[in-house]
Amino acid sequence: MEASSSGSTISSVTGGKAKTHQPEGREDLQVNQLETQIWIKPEIQKTDVDFSEILNAIQEIAKDVNIFFDELEGVNSPSKDDDSLLHHGNLTSTSDDASRLEVVGEEVPDKNKTNGLYFRDGKCRIDYILVYRKSNPQTEKREVFERNIRAEGLQMEKESSLTNSDIMFVKLHAPWEVLGKYAELMNVRMPFRPFNPFNAGAPCILVRCCFLNGHFIEINGRSRRSRRKIYYLHRRYKFMNRIEKQISRFRGWLPRKPMKLDKETLPDLEENDCYTAPFSQQRIHHFIIHNKDTFFNNATRSRIVHHILQRVKYEEGKNKIGLNRLLSNGSYEAAFPLHEGSYRSKNSIKTHGAENHRHLLYECWASWGVWYKYQPLDLVRRYFGEKIGLYFAWLGWYTGMLFPAAFIGLFVFLYGVTTLNHCQVSKEVCQATDIIMCPICDKYCPFMRLSDSCIYAKVTHLFDNGATVFFAVFMAVWATVFLEFWKRRRAVIAYDWDLIDWEEEEEEIRPQFEAKYSKKERMNPISGKPEPYQAFADKCSRLIVSASGIFFMLYEKVALFLTNLEQPRTESEWENSFTLKMFLFQFVNLNSSTFYIAFFLGRFTGHPGAYLRLINRWRLEECHPSGCLIDLCMQMGIIMVLKQTWNNFMELGYPLIQNWWTRRKLRQEYGTQGKTSFPQWEKDYNLQPMNAYGLFDEYLEMILQFGFTTIFVAAFPLAPLLALLNNIIEIRLDAYKFVTQWRRPLASRAKDIGIWYGILEGIGILSVITNAFVIAVTSDFIPRLVYAYKYGPCAGQGEAGQKCMIGYVNASLSVFLVSDFENRSEPTSNGSEFSGSPLKYCRYRDYRDPPHSPVPYGYTLQFWHVLAARLAFIIVFEHLVFCIKHLISYLIPDLPKDLRDRMRREKYLIQEMMYEAELERLQKERKERKKNGKSYHNEWP
Repeated sequence: MEASSSGSTISSVTGGKAKTHQPEGREDLQVNQLETQIWIKPEIQKTDVDFSEILNAIQEIAKDVNIFFDELEGVNSPSKDDDSLLHHGNLTSTSDDASRLEVVGEEVPDKNKTNGLYFRDGKCRIDYILVYRKSNPQTEKREVFERNIRAEGLQMEKESSLTNSDIMFVKLHAPWEVLGKYAELMNVRMPFRPFNPFNAGAPCILVRCCFLNGHFIEINGRSRRSRRKIYYLHRRYKFMNRIEKQISRFRGWLPRKPMKLDKETLPDLEENDCYTAPFSQQRIHHFIIHNKDTFFNNATRSRIVHHILQRVKYEEGKNKIGLNRLLSNGSYEAAFPLHEGSYRSKNSIKTHGAENHRHLLYECWASWGVWYKYQPLDLVRRYFGEKIGLYFAWLGWYTGMLFPAAFIGLFVFLYGVTTLNHCQVSKEVCQATDIIMCPICDKYCPFMRLSDSCIYAKVTHLFDNGATVFFAVFMAVWATVFLEFWKRRRAVIAYDWDLIDWEEEEEEIRPQFEAKYSKKERMNPISGKPEPYQAFADKCSRLIVSASGIFFMLYEKVALFLTNLEQPRTESEWENSFTLKMFLFQFVNLNSSTFYIAFFLGRFTGHPGAYLRLINRWRLEECHPSGCLIDLCMQMGIIMVLKQTWNNFMELGYPLIQNWWTRRKLRQEYGTQGKTSFPQWEKDYNLQPMNAYGLFDEYLEMILQFGFTTIFVAAFPLAPLLALLNNIIEIRLDAYKFVTQWRRPLASRAKDIGIWYGILEGIGILSVITNAFVIAVTSDFIPRLVYAYKYGPCAGQGEAGQKCMIGYVNASLSVFLVSDFENRSEPTSNGSEFSGSPLKYCRYRDYRDPPHSPVPYGYTLQFWHVLAARLAFIIVFEHLVFCIKHLISYLIPDLPKDLRDRMRREKYLIQEMMYEAELERLQKERKERKKNGKSYHNEWP
């Protein structure tokens, strides 16, 4: 070994103990359950390093920071990355390693012929399915399209439906040559060939890199697997080790991580740990290719085929191109990749393993029995693609972050419950039997006692109490922390999924954009290749037309038309543009009533005798005598409980009912055993297709919920708790729907959640403003504060307790002379039922002078004091919260420090590996030339 020849210490560890060949004075290293070699650089050997301390630190790290050495594979340990835990019957449908074929042997092709995942020969895997009807008149377009498909190199096989002879299935398979060609064009990243940085050509895995006592130590292990990514750990100190030991002892008393998934159930997905690079046929020797048939996984194969289909012509003309147009004009009824088999099995997954990855996802993710466990995001990403994986990663992160918000909101509500009997305001309202309130509508509304609104006053105190302001500030800060830490979480996921270097330039251009601007090309500054180009003037004019249409017509079809009018360059740009338009429409549509109740209801009604009217006819609506906040609370409760429940029912109920009806018809025609004999394409065709706009509906539901949770949280502190309970159900509901009720969606790549992150930031800013106005304008927090410090019994004493609120209700009501009513608003009742004689006066909520003052019904000085306090509170609250938000954003870096170090280290090692790989190839060529008797002068190296 090169490391040993240079004098480095090499420790071979086998069977749980280390056999060390090292200089004298060094203690043996003992690492349990690890077959590895430890290179300690020569410059470190010269220092006084306590290797036993290093070992102890490594073992403690393995326990407390979840670095499980027993997950790593030694020479004698079984390999997990070959999906050996899956049932052997369908191994070829999910295999990624040649060794799996060796296990099954010649039995595989026979089963492949019957499982519906292969062509009739049992060798060519079905990568995509097209469905059409024979009776459809678009025969010529289909024939041209299919001829061009064959010209692209795709193999095709047709099959008639078993349930309907009019339906035809077109099975498509991409051979290795086509996959390699388009994988290079699409910049598909694949596992890179491993090399030992200490000894070129010796495969190894770089498991962990850590700093101990200021020294850098690299731990490497021999394995059949490819090189793992680099993980950095911070410097460990004795004090921290003692604390971690105490924490580990405390953990020993608790259940063993009940939220973690069973590691033995999930296969170790190799591509998450390997170095990857964009596939290149010229450098094919740099990639790990055990078997060309399984080198590209099923999701990648389907994505490549879909890319080809989107660019195949079916008629002459620049716009007569792509599968989407054939689907829209009815030439084809459906197009989808296949699921990997059934999601159910008669055998238990614990005893017999999973039949396929779909079955594994159902048991470990979509089953309601695992609602409390973490999601297997790597497996979700492998089966459904990065875009869907990121959605569930974001949804899980959002749900986890709701826990502290729900706890604080519940505390605010319970604080209101415990202080209800001590609230002076609600006491005065309940005891005000002698205060008669004016009618709240014309003619037919009666006079009423203020004490009749006792229940409303108590309910209002549950949500509008002294802790409300604190909770509003907390939620504004929480929204910022949630977004900042999501950026860090997204960065880690993007690194693990090889999305860090994936930029928009690597995304394929939309075929519609290519067809529209094919005659105008310019050089891409990133790739250096010519590509279609949209002129700046053309782009601006289209954006202006699109933006102006949003303000006047924000309907779905109009939003779709305006988005297509803009001609976005890529699918991501198209989705972002369409998403923004549809979100604005949905947000305004769903929040208009809530904003009206919060800021307009009862604000511009005038006063008795001089009501403001719409078109001088209709009187504006007034609030309840106990205030307007109770109306906002009720509206929020209806949205967070009833609307979310209805959405969940419709989201899952519709595909369930549709699929149940389809199965019922099949049972009536073919019996109970008929459906089980159907091929996979027939079963998948009978499932419901995914939404036309992909994940738009899924994101929209959660983003709108985030808006309700943050924008009006000051009026309804239980919103985070209700959102949390809904999301726990939502995760499993969406998982169940994706795995069991929908056809398999096309796996597509994405670097983040797209424009939704910008929308979340906008909602976070809007929530600060709305909560400031809710507290200052909608609630009675500011009027109570002004009364306590300026007009109450404690005025001038600097106190604001409950005793200082005595008389507040009477001071917040003005007096109206009943004889001053307008004819059209005078009530039919004279109020004699209260005192036996007609009423002379009634009360209403406002700060106005009495009717016999020099200026009848003019604003009092208290009104101006309250108004000034409200404006001052809004300014102070917004500035304070925005300063805290910006400070938190500044203090929390977008990338974790350890991830930044890992990325730098990986970049360095990749360069080293590229150099070593090329050097080894040149050396082999040189040896071969010498062996063949051919030598050249001035050879390098």
